[in-house]
Amino acid sequence: MAANKLTGLLKEVRACTLCEAHLPLGPRPVLQAHPKAMILIAGQAPGSKVHQTGIPFDDPSGDRLRDWMGISKEIFYDATRIAILPMGFCFPGTGKSGDFPPRKECAPAWREQLLALLPEIQLTLVIGQYAQAWHLHDSSNTSVTQHVLDWQSNWPAMLPLPHPSPRNNIWLKQNLWFSVEVLPALRERVAKILHAEKK
Repeated sequence: MAANKLTGLLKEVRACTLCEAHLPLGPRPVLQAHPKAMILIAGQAPGSKVHQTGIPFDDPSGDRLRDWMGISKEIFYDATRIAILPMGFCFPGTGKSGDFPPRKECAPAWREQLLALLPEIQLTLVIGQYAQAWHLHDSSNTSVTQHVLDWQSNWPAMLPLPHPSPRNNIWLKQNLWFSVEVLPALRERVAKILHAEKK
């Protein structure tokens, strides 16, 4: 029953044109979900390359995220294991300092409905400021760095992360504690969840 509901909802989402007038390349919702998924990736919005391929995190950011998680592409794109729901499902366009924020219409229209049909989620990776504001119920404009520093507050159910984009290379060099403290815990948690599935 849940699978049928989610299949129907995903069909609706992928046909969504709610923000069409504001999208420079037109609507192309990119997401991945299945009722059996155990790990949720809550990102920002697809980039232009992902818009072209229709495959979430099909870019250098995805390569880094998979490395952070310690998993292969095969596992990453297995919807029965990994759900991928960005805050905005369509590419929002690019400004002077990078991609625009996710469209504000998207989350209110679809997010609660989709999450309600993902009952097996054990770990949510909350990537970037917009996802963190929503999932951590934070309206105080707390910085991504502060959320990540405070990562154990919502652990092990949720983990705030910086965006894995190459644009964040400087941040990673300035915050070496992230690779030393956070990533080993993330990889261990992901491995534990996926290993338990096999039993």
